[in-house]
Amino acid sequence: MDVKIPELSFPLRTYGPDGHWSHEDGVLSGWAGAREDRFVPPTDDSLDPVSDAPRLLGAPEGDFQLIARVTVGFAASFDAGALYVHVGPRAWAKLCLEYSPDVPTVCTVVTRGHSDDANSFTVAGSSVWLRVSRTGRAFAFHASRDGKKWTFVRLFTLGDEEPASAALVGFMTQSPVGEGCVVTFDHIEYRDAWPDGLRDGS
Repeated sequence: MDVKIPELSFPLRTYGPDGHWSHEDGVLSGWAGAREDRFVPPTDDSLDPVSDAPRLLGAPEGDFQLIARVTVGFAASFDAGALYVHVGPRAWAKLCLEYSPDVPTVCTVVTRGHSDDANSFTVAGSSVWLRVSRTGRAFAFHASRDGKKWTFVRLFTLGDEEPASAALVGFMTQSPVGEGCVVTFDHIEYRDAWPDGLRDGS
């Protein structure tokens, strides 16, 4: 199913389980079902298909920033809403507001074959601003408590599986151990440029 969001210059398409995505009055809403997640444990050497979670993704061109405020209806540990980047079946990344395990936390996962997992900073409440940016083959993750001053979280590539220009970018929901959660994204913004600085708050 295709979804068009006026704030974005490219259409979005659903991937994975049904996220019951809807967009109204500038607010995008999605639902993660019970025990839906996207993670390839680094402790597991098997090559079984990765677990899956609802995603709504599109293909921007060139340099960009995708910004949104995410609000998560936390009900269980590791419930999260995320901005997500997908380059290949085993090359993707997510920037999450996650209940990790009992405090709202900005978290990142970068998957190159297997996933890593890193916490950044905790958040008071159930909302935070997230931003994913691209220039060339590089991606950057930032987060903000107010949507104005940005904290640098991560700079990375997704390897050589596919060119970064082929990336799909968008939104994801997850509830790895819970019975599901609702996530909303608002203040969605798209910019066709890399940030002026990665570590200066801009």
